[in-house]
Amino acid sequence: MRRCSRTGCTELAVATLTYVYADSTAVVGPLATQAEPHSYDLCTAHAHRLTAPRGWEVVRFEGEFAPPQPSADDLTALAEAVREAGRADRPLDPPPSVPTQGTGRRGHLRVLPGADG
Repeated sequence: MRRCSRTGCTELAVATLTYVYADSTAVVGPLATQAEPHSYDLCTAHAHRLTAPRGWEVVRFEGEFAPPQPSADDLTALAEAVREAGRADRPLDPPPSVPTQGTGRRGHLRVLPGADG
């Protein structure tokens, strides 16, 4: 869980603030999935009380801000990945010099083709 970016605030972040400099606009929306260097995470109080400089417009998400909850799909995928990594009989990945058809690799993650293809 990420914390509010405001100095001295220890509340959980529920919204993300980004600026569109070309349009003189501050945008407060739901919490981004990842922290970005040019955005700010805000708690509920700071997301609702935010004001912009004179001449700027604030665009706010109209729904309720809530802490992100992992979906059942995310939890299931994580559990399956842990189970697969723990299997003693799992096949080893091919060496990097061998081209793999239909698979991709990024860091420690592996993308496999679906069952239909």
